Amino acid sequence: MSESEAQEKRVVVGIDTHADTHHVAVVTEYGKPRGDREFPTTSARYRDIVTASGAGIPPWLFGLIALIAIANGALLFMVMASRVGYGLAEAGLLPRAFGRVLPKRRTPWVSILVVAGLTIVLTLVGNVSTLAETTVLLLLLVFLSANISVLVLKKDKVGHDHFTVPRIVPILAMIASIALLTQQTGVVWLGAIAYIVVGSLLFLAARAGRSREERVAAK
Repeated sequence: MSESEAQEKRVVVGIDTHADTHHVAVVTEYGKPRGDREFPTTSARYRDIVTASGAGIPPWLFGLIALIAIANGALLFMVMASRVGYGLAEAGLLPRAFGRVLPKRRTPWVSILVVAGLTIVLTLVGNVSTLAETTVLLLLLVFLSANISVLVLKKDKVGHDHFTVPRIVPILAMIASIALLTQQTGVVWLGAIAYIVVGSLLFLAARAGRSREERVAAK
């Protein structure tokens, strides 16, 4: 094989990802186009992308990698959400039960069970893809809330030096989060709204419980 033929065989694969489609382009290492094609974002088409790239990854291995990646994202969300639930319970924003921990491991077992149960229900209602997309949507809502908090906190005056960022930074982050939120489907929004409704009901229950305790203590 000549050097020029070897160069033609060495290619670079690029993928432009979108919510509904992925566009795959193949060029030689010197930028000569070899072909391009658009694929829908479905499980079968993901495997076709791997096949078209010539990476030589068996379909079963690709499926296993994708499953681990999605499971890792869901696990990260559940760990984060359960600890947030524990912290909110400690702050009096959720029922005290969410603050219960195991005697030795000190893990918030009630919060973990509730978050895991909600995740299982969401998985049964939709599919793994819906679960992953709902996780992304909830994280975007968290990022949006965090940047709104930054703008609110910038109004506070403190008497010592501290880290600050220009107002344009959280504003741009909010715009980016809103733009990404508009790409989510109706089914994903329903799942996220279900989480928000459950969380709001728990907050109201905790608030009512605290108020009742304060009235009893006042007597």
